[in-house]
Amino acid sequence: METKLSKRLETVASFVPQGARLVDVGSDHAYLPLFLVEQGRIDFAIAGEVVQGPYQSALQNVEQAGQTEKILVRLANGLGAFETSDQMTAVTIAGMGGRLIAEILEAGKEKLATIERLILQPNNREDDVRRWLEKNGFRLVAEKILEENGKLYEILVAESGQMRLSEVEHRFGPYLLEEASPVFVKKWRRELEKLSFALEQVPSERQGDRFAISRKIQQIQEVLHVS
Repeated sequence: METKLSKRLETVASFVPQGARLVDVGSDHAYLPLFLVEQGRIDFAIAGEVVQGPYQSALQNVEQAGQTEKILVRLANGLGAFETSDQMTAVTIAGMGGRLIAEILEAGKEKLATIERLILQPNNREDDVRRWLEKNGFRLVAEKILEENGKLYEILVAESGQMRLSEVEHRFGPYLLEEASPVFVKKWRRELEKLSFALEQVPSERQGDRFAISRKIQQIQEVLHVS
């Protein structure tokens, strides 16, 4: 039976290099590695899961698909799912908060020396991920924003190298800023509405809070060229 992916995971999959040895952290049902192996895009993957239920479900799916030779399912926390000796070349981490993704990368960063590409899909706080990449010798090579079932997702693709981002690029993403797609505009219009509402709720005596929110609002207005 062919594995079907959501639009979000299909976009993540599209950035996995042909022939990569993939570590999928928080693999859930192992859908992503299964899809890539079935498509002939990769020959080997490790699906890492820290929670017993999803781990069992991933094991079962891999066994049912007859892919136990090509996909190893490991019960492990974050990058603990692989060893340097496994010679993995790509890592995917999708569907977690940006801060958690940065923490996972930080906790296992000594293992990333041989990794050629990171494909990361934070559900929020994308700026935390960009800051971590910048600080730890990774540079963005692509970014994508998409909408699925009313939710907006950003995908960040990084490889080894240096980059220097401005405060605006940390928040909005250098490639996403440049492209300024309709989905990007939609995301930041939504954020603008939320912040404008939040500002109205903050009493005038809390000047510090009001200033911080106003600054965020101004930044979005400048990026979207609205007032």
